[in-house]
Amino acid sequence: MSTQTRIPEQVDAPARAGWRGWAGLAVLMLPALLVSVDNTVLSFALPQIALDLGPTSAEQLWIIDAYPLVLAALLVTMGMLGDRFGRRRMLLVGATGFALVSVLAAFAPTAGVLIGARALLGVFGAMLMPSTLSLLRTVFPDRDQRRLAVAVWATAFSAGAALGPIVGGFLLEHFAWGSVFLMAVPVLIPLLVLAPILLPESRDPNPGRIDPISILLSLATMVPIVYGIKELAVAGFTPLVGALFAAGLLLGLIFVRRQLRLPVPMLDMRLFRRGTFTGALLVNLLSVVALVGYIFFVAQHLQLVVGLTPMEAGWALVPGLSAMIVAGLVVVPIARRVPARILIPAALVFSVAGYVAIAFGGESVAAVVASFVVLGVGIGMAETVSNELILTTAPPEKAGAASAVSETAYELGAVLGTAILGGIITALYRANLVLPDGLPPAAAGAARETLAGAVNAADEIGGDLGAQLVAAASHAFDSGVVVTALIGAGLVVLAGVIAAASLGESRPKS
Repeated sequence: MSTQTRIPEQVDAPARAGWRGWAGLAVLMLPALLVSVDNTVLSFALPQIALDLGPTSAEQLWIIDAYPLVLAALLVTMGMLGDRFGRRRMLLVGATGFALVSVLAAFAPTAGVLIGARALLGVFGAMLMPSTLSLLRTVFPDRDQRRLAVAVWATAFSAGAALGPIVGGFLLEHFAWGSVFLMAVPVLIPLLVLAPILLPESRDPNPGRIDPISILLSLATMVPIVYGIKELAVAGFTPLVGALFAAGLLLGLIFVRRQLRLPVPMLDMRLFRRGTFTGALLVNLLSVVALVGYIFFVAQHLQLVVGLTPMEAGWALVPGLSAMIVAGLVVVPIARRVPARILIPAALVFSVAGYVAIAFGGESVAAVVASFVVLGVGIGMAETVSNELILTTAPPEKAGAASAVSETAYELGAVLGTAILGGIITALYRANLVLPDGLPPAAAGAARETLAGAVNAADEIGGDLGAQLVAAASHAFDSGVVVTALIGAGLVVLAGVIAAASLGESRPKS
């Protein structure tokens, strides 16, 4: 009897990946690196884009948010299609389209064209990310190897965020802002060459039929909710915002009911009944909101208030992003021994401390560097553990759908980080801005829109009046940092509470 119980364990023991698997991991890191570079570089390129294309404050937010909005709306659909038609195939199609549209974005003549290109990048980005994470499950069936692989893969996000400001800063100092989008091409060429060689194809053996109604419902749920959040951040609560939220929630309810009735649903709602899966998703969401919101206002502070060049501002954030990478790797052996419900809240204490430090520790470059190092340690640990839990708790055949939900939370967090924290600091900037007397109407209007508009107007005016405008705008912007930072700290605290309450069923070892 005891012999019979041991034999299945020996037969079913997951195989360990060899050199081919680790080489494949390097390929899978390229899309994550690209997405992270793209998001970070855009934050640093935004002042130059604002000066060149002259977008309104709403257009400025859309330039940032068009990509993650479309990507978040399509991730579940693309994850399902990857499960059905092949995850490697979706990866290659997405990489090809992303490279081509990046060229279009680089030469966009207007803010509207740039927003449209960013939206198209979201379409092809939605093909990249679920395939990338779900293929990790196929390449690394052994959980110990997979935990390390997820940590290494996650460092690509942090490495991209660290590399983006440096490479992007160099490009922005020597070339037009469009050069930051052209970086995608040399990153994706190795993927297109090596992925067919190193990565196995994988798919759901029983995918079921494609349900166009579910696809439309998933899109119709995401778009009005995220758009409503953006409008709320820019214009406050209006009847339009209420209508958007109501429409999104109603369509989301219809989507859920349809999935529960379908014999083979587009998205298996039973995944959300697992406390570990849902809790890890919420930790991801809130952590990304806090991180992206922090980078959004700190990048502007360093360039437009302190006066650093884009490259100098990038170097200022490198220590924190490096700390995020190191923390994500260091946490791997700890995660084998400490339960996630204890480990993640403990890690997020660092992130709370980082936000509190930027709120009350001053706004000098040294204070920004120190606060971001502490914040990065917490985010790096929490993201590694939560991502591995999401992959582990989902059935292998639904890896694409589970990865799509995880990436949806990540991208929705990016949208919310800009919309909520970016919207709050924009609103506080406008409320606290006291314009000096004698400004031309056009300059006053530009200054009220954005901090970049105020700096640009001051450069055109020059003299003492220009200096007064810069001082007033800088004071108004930084006056919102304390409130915004404390709200970010509150979001991280909420993530820690959710982890402690929902991850009790997870164990350090499989």
